[in-house]
Amino acid sequence: MKFPIFYENSKMPVLLSKVAPIKVWAFSFAFWVFCRGEMSDRTKNHETIHYVQQREMLFVLQWIAYAIFWLIGYAKKRNGTSAYYENPFEKEAYDNDNDLEYLQKRKHYAWTDYIWNGNVKDPKES
Repeated sequence: MKFPIFYENSKMPVLLSKVAPIKVWAFSFAFWVFCRGEMSDRTKNHETIHYVQQREMLFVLQWIAYAIFWLIGYAKKRNGTSAYYENPFEKEAYDNDNDLEYLQKRKHYAWTDYIWNGNVKDPKES
């Protein structure tokens, strides 16, 4: 079986959006990716980057780190959306989701490069 497993037209992102600081289109959780509608190759790549991040940190550790980075970003910016985009896991995924060969050349723990440097590209500009 190939991971992650993609579920399109799911209600899960709609439910998550009720508590998230952004309108969630898709999200990766362990072996599954849930999307409100049909996923583009770019969205699949973005969420697969998150799957790989989770896998290399044994899932739970990545979820904890993600939450810590979000809380740090929120404390700095006092804005949930800014905290989301400043998260190094999101920075890596947004910066590379248009490169469909990125995962073949990605180094382990590549997201750590975004902790101290690297500005995420605005996803609307790509």
